[in-house]
Formats: sequence, structure tokens, C-alpha cells
Amino acid sequence: MSQYYSGKRSRNFYLNDGKEFRLSRSKIENFLNCPRCFYIDRKLGVDQPPGYPFSLNSAVDTLLKKEFDIHRKKQEPHPLFEKYSIDAVPFEHKKMDEWRETFKGLQYHDGASGFLVTGAVDDIWKNSQGELHVVDYKATSKNGEVNLDADWQRSYKNQMEMYQWLLRHQPDGFTVSSVGYFVYVNGRTDLDSFDEKLEFDVKIIPYKGDDSWVGQALLDAKKCLDSDKLPSATEGCDYCLYRKSVQDALTPFIDKK
Repeated sequence: MSQYYSGKRSRNFYLNDGKEFRLSRSKIENFLNCPRCFYIDRKLGVDQPPGYPFSLNSAVDTLLKKEFDIHRKKQEPHPLFEKYSIDAVPFEHKKMDEWRETFKGLQYHDGASGFLVTGAVDDIWKNSQGELHVVDYKATSKNGEVNLDADWQRSYKNQMEMYQWLLRHQPDGFTVSSVGYFVYVNGRTDLDSFDEKLEFDVKIIPYKGDDSWVGQALLDAKKCLDSDKLPSATEGCDYCLYRKSVQDALTPFIDKK
């Protein structure tokens, strides 16, 4: 764990000194999940220990981008578009690589909250009416069909809606469709052998997003960080529960000092 987590406080935390503060899509999701953990991270400078990287998922993501880029260059539909009756081609734009880059991505300075909001999109498609569709790649391995029905997948939908919101606020004046697409690949485990390759079933799932919550969420996050009061622990938050359990376990030893 030491190579991923130094135990040191981050210098990138909120000082409320009038300067522009960068807030990524993932940090906004953290706020939605638990304002207390968000406050400890962005205000006090102590982030949650990161999980280990999902290298196979990253490999799938990279290969999907390369595959769709072939059709982007030719400005032709991907073969899957016909199967799913999608009237579009991968969107060609000079900033496409930048929008995909983790530490750049789509960016917008939100005047109401003062945050520089960022998010790295996987892909964008353009239909024949000139509308843009936000696209997100997902990889898993499970029995049965993949879908978006689980409660924990609300974060996937929030992610899609954040990207739609960011794309709508670009200076180019894009027309962004409320319909986005998840390219969901599912690793097959029903084969007789591995044979030095992992096979996937690919499914494209349309999702109609609603980004009307984003503006208020940013204002709420700003209010949270402006406060000098630590938010209450969030029920069901594993990190809050862990910190409370450690505190309870250490209290008898601390009291003896």
C-alpha cells in the first residue's frame, strides 16, 4: 500500500482565499456519497486511501478508444451502430485527446460556485442532426446480461450527466443530446479454456440523462467547504464507520496516558 499512499496531507485543498479551485467529476461524486469524507479530503487535505489500479479495465478502455478512433479518422459508423440502430459517427474534434486526458479533460469555470469543474470523457459520438452523445466505456465479468439496474450504478449515471453538463458548457456551443451511451463489455467465463485470450460480449446501453442537479450540487459542495464545521458522518459510509471503529478501539489506550 505504501507505494500508493504516502500518509501525507495533500497540498491541494480548499483555502477559500478567492482563488479558483479545481474540482473533478470524481470529487463531486465523493461529495454526493459522503460530505464528511469530501470535507476531510478537500478542506483538511486528507484523502481516502486509493484502491489498487484495475489494469485489465484500463487495457479494455485503451483498446476501445483505439478501435473507435479508427472509425473516427474515417468518419464512418462503428459496425455496432447498425446492430443497435445508432445514427452517429465518432466525433472528430481537435481537443478530443485533451478531453480524454485524466488531468485535463473537459473543463468549465462555474461562476456560481467558483469551481473549475473537470472530467475526462471516454468518447463522444455525433448524430446526423449534429447532436453530440456522451459515451462511457465500462468493463466487467458477470453471469447474465449487463445493465444499469443496480443501486450502486447510480454513480455511473451521475458520471454520464456530469460529462453532459460539462460538454454543454464548452465555448463551442455544442448541441448535446440527453441520450448518452454506455459501451459495456462483459468478460466471458463460459468458455472451455483460456487459450491465452480473454473474450468479451459487447453491449451498448442508451441512457437518458438529466444534469439539472449539477448546479445545486456544486453550490452545496461550496457551502460544505466554506463551513468551519465538520459534516456529520454519513450512514452506510464504510470510511466513516472505519474511522469511528478505530477511534472507539483506541480510546481506552489514549485515556491511560
